[in-house]
Amino acid sequence: MGTLFWRKSELLFLILYAVAFYALVIQRSLYLSHDHSRELYGLHRGWMFDRLNDLSDAQWGNFRGNLRILTFVLALFTFGAITMRSQFCLKGKGMSIVWFIISLGYVFYLHGACVLFVLSIASVNYFLAKILAKSKSYPCVLWTFNILIFLLNRIYEGYPFSLFGKHWAYLDNYRGTFRWHICFNLVVLRMISFGCDYYLSWKKAPFDQEKHIAGCSICSSGNACYHFMQERSLHVRQYSFITYLAYLLYAPLYIAGPIVSFNAFASQLNVPQKSYSVGNVAFYGLRWLLCLGLMETMTHFFYYNAFAISGLWRQLSPFEVFIIGYGVINFIWLKFLLIWRYFRFWSLVAGIETIENMPNCINNCYSLESFWKSWHASFNKWIVRYMYIPLGGSRKKLFNVWIIFTFVALWHDLEWKLISWAWLTCLFLIPEIVIKSSVASFTPRSATGKFVLRELNAVAGTITITCLMVANLVGYVIGPSGTSWFISRFVQKDGFPLLGFVFFSFYVAVKLMFHIRDAKQNPRKCGPSVP
Repeated sequence: MGTLFWRKSELLFLILYAVAFYALVIQRSLYLSHDHSRELYGLHRGWMFDRLNDLSDAQWGNFRGNLRILTFVLALFTFGAITMRSQFCLKGKGMSIVWFIISLGYVFYLHGACVLFVLSIASVNYFLAKILAKSKSYPCVLWTFNILIFLLNRIYEGYPFSLFGKHWAYLDNYRGTFRWHICFNLVVLRMISFGCDYYLSWKKAPFDQEKHIAGCSICSSGNACYHFMQERSLHVRQYSFITYLAYLLYAPLYIAGPIVSFNAFASQLNVPQKSYSVGNVAFYGLRWLLCLGLMETMTHFFYYNAFAISGLWRQLSPFEVFIIGYGVINFIWLKFLLIWRYFRFWSLVAGIETIENMPNCINNCYSLESFWKSWHASFNKWIVRYMYIPLGGSRKKLFNVWIIFTFVALWHDLEWKLISWAWLTCLFLIPEIVIKSSVASFTPRSATGKFVLRELNAVAGTITITCLMVANLVGYVIGPSGTSWFISRFVQKDGFPLLGFVFFSFYVAVKLMFHIRDAKQNPRKCGPSVP
């Protein structure tokens, strides 16, 4: 009885504190956005209550500005492909041809003459696979070729045609509306996926289908889950050139993903996904519209990203810098959620299921490892299958994280601030991995022991969130050059009380996350459990 009363009292306090915290953050954000609106870059006339709209983020501004035409084009292509499939009973090879033709037109509109670069590089990668896939050295050749390609793409900014001779220079006038080498980073992941899946099909990699089906609720019901489609090797004939090209250029996922493995894609050309009914997909689209409304409200009232790119954060107090940093992280999360779920929606309509990126709210995560598994979940699955396991898996985890996060940073862009972000994340992640492995075998028996362990986990989660904030502030707001300024401001007199406030606020957030997790695990009892 006493424990239940304590938990209810604790939950009430945590909720009241969270409400007060967000009220304070919202109030200060409104004042900051109003007082500095004339000094910020990237604000445009908005449509809500005569307010300016923060379109300073080029990626979001481009996506939002092209949303109508993008929706028209994807709807036309998707329903055209569905009609062709139903009218002519098309399956694997037939749907590969349909999606290749549709997607080639889409990519030609995006990149113009630069589609020649896309097809040429893709063709070389395919024939390397066909020639060398039976060789033990092929994975090394595959990775070397693809890493070299995406580095050269960035260094030469997509190769001007004039680089290959003056008689080709006229093609530089027909480079399309979207820089091809930006999209090609995702194509590189798909080329590696095809190569690895094809290589594993010859190796006859073990996958216990019966054991998986017995333990999977989706597969045991007669459908096929994503993991089953990814791990099950296909017949060698399904790794054809036309299916490969359809996979690389697949219109709904071409620009931004989510990432789907070749095996899973090719499987669903034969049998479209059945995990989502028509009603489920429609509801998924409705939720996306609600998220879009939330984003519009956010960018009309809170100019977080404009503060970050305008450099005005140097004029703010440490508490205001914290608010901007916290706001930028939430803005980035919502931006990617909208972009990824938009394209995933059209892919589901077309019958291709992918992993859901960002299945959890950014404000409901207290572990670095689980944060990165959730943030770009489809990329995480790709990394686990094609990098983490081949590099040795959990046996070499402390070594693997450095290679993986460096690759992730370089894959995003060739910038020092992203390298700094990657290495900072590794520095913060390694202690978490070590501590987790140390306490995994420890199970407290007494109520006091459980309480102490729960509190220690809450403190550890608080430190994790603080580290995550610092890494993302360096990576996306202040950059490496602003780190010394940031540290100097927080070690001053007015900085120490703020650090205490921020740390306690994150502690409250972690305790709330524990209550939410307990409620999900045991909705009736909601008893305390150890994280």
